[in-house]
Amino acid sequence: MPQHIGIVGCSAEGAALCYRTICTEAPALLGRAHAHPEVSLHTPSLADYTACLEVGDLEGVAALMLASAEKLAKIGADFLICPDNTIHQAFDLVAPRAPLPWLHIAEVVADEAVQRGYGHLGLTGTGWLVDSTVYPEKLAAQGLEVQRPSDAERDEIDRIIMEELVYGQFKPEAVAYFQEVMNGMKQAGCDAVVLGCTEIPLIMNDANAPLPTLDSTRLLARAALRRAIEEAG
Repeated sequence: MPQHIGIVGCSAEGAALCYRTICTEAPALLGRAHAHPEVSLHTPSLADYTACLEVGDLEGVAALMLASAEKLAKIGADFLICPDNTIHQAFDLVAPRAPLPWLHIAEVVADEAVQRGYGHLGLTGTGWLVDSTVYPEKLAAQGLEVQRPSDAERDEIDRIIMEELVYGQFKPEAVAYFQEVMNGMKQAGCDAVVLGCTEIPLIMNDANAPLPTLDSTRLLARAALRRAIEEAG
């Protein structure tokens, strides 16, 4: 039997996309209709996370993540994933104290970038994520360069995410803005762009982006699927 995947959720839209990806892509790997690993999801209120993020309280973020991890461990999860890039800022505080092993979303994205032969990545995500070292550290470890959006672009992307995407509001104006930012990244020499917020893939993809996209949500889900199947006892 495949291993039991535990999802430490943060925002509903991102967690739901990750969950759906696991369940819909698993049958092709398992060779049986409707088959997928056992999956459990726990998420506290998003407001609890944002309250910590707004004051830079990474210990508080870590405590929320660990509380989810403990609950998922108690109901039988074998390993954990978190389909939220922003709260990975607290990952180094979480991993040593967690009851189960984790996959790190930025490491998964970095591995995929290397596999596809990319070297210079644009980064999109919340203001918290873009200002953090989550992606620069993991990308640099693989010899990859990263380009952040400008301050003004960062702020508008953050507004779109936190005022629209997390509420399931998908507007053509938001798509147009992301395309404009990504065009700028392309002109600056980027050969791909990280969709570093788990809601961004709900509006941006390879079909409408001016650069190849690295969809952090689906890449993490697929990495979890591979682990669940390959590590099955």
